[in-house]
Formats: sequence, C-alpha cells, structure tokens
Amino acid sequence: MEKIKYGIIGIGKMGSLHARKLKVGLIRNSALGAVCDNDPKRLEWAKKTLKDTPAFDNYKQLIDSGLVDAVLIATPHYLHPPIAKYAISKGIHTIIEKPAGVFTKDVRELNEFAASRPDIAFGIMYNQRTNKLYRKAKEIMDSGQMGELKRASWLITDWYRPQAYYDQGGWRGTWSGEGGGVLINQCPHQLDLFQWLVGMPKKVRGYVKEAVHRDINVENDVTAYLEYENGATGLFVTSTHDSPGTNRLEISSNGGKIVIEKNKLEYYKLNQSEQEFNAVNTKFMPRIPYTKKVVRIGKLASLLELVFGQHTKIVKNFSEHLLSKEPLIAPGADGIDGLTLSNAIHLSSWLNKEIELPIDENSFIEQLELKKKSDKEQVKLES
Repeated sequence: MEKIKYGIIGIGKMGSLHARKLKVGLIRNSALGAVCDNDPKRLEWAKKTLKDTPAFDNYKQLIDSGLVDAVLIATPHYLHPPIAKYAISKGIHTIIEKPAGVFTKDVRELNEFAASRPDIAFGIMYNQRTNKLYRKAKEIMDSGQMGELKRASWLITDWYRPQAYYDQGGWRGTWSGEGGGVLINQCPHQLDLFQWLVGMPKKVRGYVKEAVHRDINVENDVTAYLEYENGATGLFVTSTHDSPGTNRLEISSNGGKIVIEKNKLEYYKLNQSEQEFNAVNTKFMPRIPYTKKVVRIGKLASLLELVFGQHTKIVKNFSEHLLSKEPLIAPGADGIDGLTLSNAIHLSSWLNKEIELPIDENSFIEQLELKKKSDKEQVKLES
C-alpha cells in the first residue's frame, strides 16, 4: 500500500519523537521523508540518528523539495500559522502541533486560508481526542443521554514543572517565545477537550497569576469561570506548581453526571431526568435513582498509550484520511476553539473584567504585545 511521506518541521522534543516513530515504521501507511530545523545542533542529531534522511535548515526548502506529501509542524507556537500557510499554499498536506497559534486572529486567518484549499488536508495534533475515556464521554454527550448541561468543571493541577523545566530552553516561560504559560503550553489539549465535550461558553471571567514560585514571565496558576448560553456554568483550574496535583473532570447535567479521574470514567445515568423527577417528587430530601457505568484504563496501558499510541493514532488517521478519506479525528480548523478559551481567560484577567465571546482579537494582541515588552529576556524567533 502507498505510504504518505512526512516532513517534520522542528525536531526538538516532540518533533524528534515524531521523526523517530516514522523512521522505524511505527505508523502504518506513513514514512519519514525529510526533517528541518534552524538549530545546527538539532540537524547534527538528525544526521546521526535519522541516517539517510534529508535534513534542511529552512522550512521553505523542505516544503519545496518534492520529497514529502505532508508536513508535521512542531516549531515554537508563533510559527505554526505562517509555516502552515506556506505549506498549504504549496499543495502540501499539513498537521500542526498544539496550540494552533498564540492568538485567534492569526489562527482564524489560517483557517480561512486552509478552507480556500479544500483539496489539501489540514489537521492538528489533538492526540488526547484518541483517549478512550474522553471518546466515551464524547459518545455519551453526543447521544443526548445527558440532557441539558448544568455544570462542567476541570481541576487539572498535575502539570508539575520545576524551575529546571523552564531553564532548558530560551523560549520557554516567556511571552515573546511561547506566548504564554500553562494555558498555551500544557493546557491546549484540555481546553480543546472541554469545549469538544460541552461546547463553547458565551462569557469568560479569568484570574491569571504569573511567576508563582518560579522565575518566569508567564502564567502558571489559572482559575476561570465560564457561563453558557443556557445558564450552565463552568470552572477551569490549572497550575504547574502544585504537587501532588489533581486531574478531575466532572460534567453534570439534567440526565446525570460524568466523572473522569485516575484513568477511570464513571457515568451516573439518572433513571429519570432531574427536572421530571422534581416536578412529581413529594419527598423532603430524596435521592434520584441512577445506574452507574465504569470504564477504566490500566496505569501501564495509559502510560504506553500516552507515550506511544496517541500521537501515532493522529498521524495514522491523517494518512488514512489522505489514502481512503477516513474522517479526521482532529481537523485543523478545530484549533481555534480551545485557543479562543485561552485568549479569553488571558484577556479577562489582563483587563480585569468579564469577556464575551467572540473576543476582541485586536485588544488581545495589544495586551500580548505589552506582555512581550515586559519579558526579562526577549526571544527572537526565526521563520
């Protein structure tokens, strides 16, 4: 069977992982065609580790080389949209790592450009959409069994990152290099999953703290309140300085409750909707009968899936989409939704007020530019 030849643009931590998997044939119907990085040390690593793989120091040269059918962009965040636009303009199928970009205006323009080339596949590395617990939750939510949303909350404070993490790279922990902290680096998957499961809110109030117990410029402690069109509420809390941390997602609705924590999904399905029960109930303090279903992932299986399986599934799905029109698990256009939440939380905190969606994109960019000027060290990104 024909294989899709990939070019990996950016062979740092994630890019090198993708390259190695493709090089050894770990991903079905997929092969490594070339790599690119503007860091001479990374190119030297590629020559030693990815023997006989063409290596470029300029992404345009790789894209124009004729050696690849698709590219996977794993560069610093600001560079995702411009590189993706160039690749798509040259007829190269494109996957971007998360996040889609740093600000929604840039990503919206990328989405519009990608939509003008429907013949070119565009995806994003939202690998946690392949996790069977979140897929089961999505199945339940889409089935309508849960009924009207009441409340959704995600407490995710198990992103522990010591000072040594931020010290390893010049672009980490800076506004000019990363465009943010925990929201733009660690949480894009969760912000995506949050809206994937319960939809987008209409209002956001964010409280963002920067440099909590760390010598960094960006946020590492966040609390956000969300309000939905039907009056339902949401809470999103995250940090990178708590240990031991917590990762608990809870969705409550008129028809029951979903809880995902510690590699386990618990689904409490009410035998009668809360509203229907309330309309006929005469007891003082009753309990509504329910049935409970549990889905588990073993700890070892979860670790292996995260390290070897999830990213592989996204690339495999992308290849199958190109070869046999299999629907994309994570279309690139979806990248703007989680980023919208991230931008709204930031902007709300910066302006100290509630933000209604869609956000004022220009206001966000103005505030971000002020943050970049406040960086202790300026980081220059080469495109």
